[in-house]
Amino acid sequence: MKPHFNIPCVILCGGKSSRMKEDKSLLPFANKTSLAKYQYERLKPYFNDVYLACKANKFDFHADLLLEDSDIYSPIVALNNIFTKLNSKKVFVITVDTPLVEISSISKIIEESNSYDITVAKTKRVHSLCGVFSNNIKPLTIKMLSDDFHKVGYLLDNSNSKIVSFDNDDEFINLNRPEDYQKALSLIK
Repeated sequence: MKPHFNIPCVILCGGKSSRMKEDKSLLPFANKTSLAKYQYERLKPYFNDVYLACKANKFDFHADLLLEDSDIYSPIVALNNIFTKLNSKKVFVITVDTPLVEISSISKIIEESNSYDITVAKTKRVHSLCGVFSNNIKPLTIKMLSDDFHKVGYLLDNSNSKIVSFDNDDEFINLNRPEDYQKALSLIK
């Protein structure tokens, strides 16, 4: 029986993709026209609601969007926008460029998030945008934005956070550069 999660899922698709040199959310992936479509269709069966957080509708498929009206490219802007627009106590957040995170890992993160404001994954490093975020962090995101401070690590360090360890670094590969994209394409086969 497949798991079903009673919190919304938000896929972050609003980054600059500066190291990739093109919008990575629109790169074809596996058998889908884009990484965004791949992530959306892969996660949709497990969550009541799946949203794409982005600056504009650039997609070739229908999805619920959480549009950001900010010129600043920042996960803190995205998180603040999520909790401004969604009436939800907690959300599962994942970046569009981590397409290999397994559902069992997502399940473990969600299970371990009960009494925490932020619960994120860690392999060799902390994956600070793969986890469960509570709306309790909104006052801190507002303060960080007013101070023009955008470090997710600071948000983790100054919240009731839990880090969940995983062994498989490849599962959490982040497609920042063309070589990361090629590696993920070979791993997905």
